[in-house]
Amino acid sequence: GSAMAAVRDVEIDPEGTFKYILVRLQRPGGGEQRDIVRGTKAAEFHNHIFEKVNPEMEKLGYECKCLGGGKIEHNSKDKKIRVFGLSTGYGKADHSVTVEILKKEYTDYEITWSDDKK
Repeated sequence: GSAMAAVRDVEIDPEGTFKYILVRLQRPGGGEQRDIVRGTKAAEFHNHIFEKVNPEMEKLGYECKCLGGGKIEHNSKDKKIRVFGLSTGYGKADHSVTVEILKKEYTDYEITWSDDKK
């Protein structure tokens, strides 16, 4: 899956607190799948993020499923990321999975998660 490799694990804003979603990509009919993290301050609601990601991934031949959402607090100065909260529409993502994905990209960060709402 060279196309799948071309999809970045993580695309989040470099700073601030914003909504995020955990998305599962899958080849139609099963086969390879992987989970990606997307988050941005530009999204007022979690579905705004999904509505942007979904068509991009469909072009590459993937089916997308949103596994849930939450919030990310990204402090690039202190190299810290905190994952928390939930999505009203999609439910809570498994933040522990999100943290593992974030660690691939932000190898020198301290990354934590909790079920706190704020």
